[in-house]
Amino acid sequence: MMDISIIFKIAGVGVLTAVINQILKVSGKDDIATFVTLAGIIIVLFSVTDMISDLFNTVKTLFAI
Repeated sequence: MMDISIIFKIAGVGVLTAVINQILKVSGKDDIATFVTLAGIIIVLFSVTDMISDLFNTVKTLFAI
């Protein structure tokens, strides 16, 4: 079951990624900042993929497919 905590986790990853990205860009390490942003996106995508998988399993169970 989805609750509000997953939204806070995704927002936390986004804020942390944005802060680290800005710090690295100011210090002149744009290439590492890009990798940090990409890592943040991948982390969020894995958690969202897990939730979508649970949704599909629930729909299968509900409609007895």
